[in-house]
Amino acid sequence: MKRRAFLASALALPALPGLAQTDPFAAFAERYDQFRSIMVQRGDDSLVAETFSGPGLDAIANIKSCSKSLVALLLGCAIDRGEVALEDTLAEVAPGLVPADAAPEVAEISLGDLASLRAGLERTSGPNYGSWVASSNWVRDALSRPMVAEPGGPMLYSTGSTHVLGAALAEATGQSLLAQARTRIGKPLGIDVPAWTRDPQGYYMGGNQMGLTPRGMLRVAVMMRDGGRFAGQQVVSKDWVTRSTQPLTRSPYSGLSYGYGWFLSASGWVLARGYGGQIIASHAERDLAVAITSDPNRPARSGGYFGALMSLLDGPILRI
Repeated sequence: MKRRAFLASALALPALPGLAQTDPFAAFAERYDQFRSIMVQRGDDSLVAETFSGPGLDAIANIKSCSKSLVALLLGCAIDRGEVALEDTLAEVAPGLVPADAAPEVAEISLGDLASLRAGLERTSGPNYGSWVASSNWVRDALSRPMVAEPGGPMLYSTGSTHVLGAALAEATGQSLLAQARTRIGKPLGIDVPAWTRDPQGYYMGGNQMGLTPRGMLRVAVMMRDGGRFAGQQVVSKDWVTRSTQPLTRSPYSGLSYGYGWFLSASGWVLARGYGGQIIASHAERDLAVAITSDPNRPARSGGYFGALMSLLDGPILRI
């Protein structure tokens, strides 16, 4: 579908509340000035590729917590290669990461618990984030926090959990998270993965601060939409894509379900979500892939800007 036909179909749909019946994305950008870019692909056809502010579609964007979904993909790659199993515990995969003074349950936290944000440990995100990244050892700090739930219990959104997962994958595979991201995802997708933040021990941050271009983000979305395949190559097994997008828990903030690294909407979207309004989204039933970037320094709360982005996905984009 050409852009003109797409916009014609979008204009025939119910508008987002308060948005004029014009180009829905330009109208959205007019209302929300933190909205930077959007790309929409159906099948092999590019429907939308627009920049409203920021550096553009070929510049690296900080994808923030969309990184958590990329780390979950790397877990799937390691499982596909037989290097780890989802049920493996920290004691089995990376015993050297477990602090001597950690709660007894910590050694039994599984890679799946970490990927689904159900480690049971006190969160390092939200009000605890600053003290966590200021600590001298991020892995030890995250794993030394008190247990506030049983591993495998409720969702406790915590970048520390995904960072521990990334460190465990580095130990299990003998490759840094950067090397894994470049060879196992970046190379088959044909995208660059620049180096990003490392902790004091040299582990690349698992769960935040990764960078991709919007075009690279879209390729990740296409790969997820197509069951782990991209350009005729199986990047991640279809089994892992299916398994990681089954609902295991639910976010107490957005109400979205969550699998192994991916948010799941009732309308069928599989989403990576990052602070400020960064989104990598796929909808297999509608053959859609979407990449959205926003100002990474401004909040995007579920009841605010992120909620508006979900209305954009569930409105003009989903109903084409």
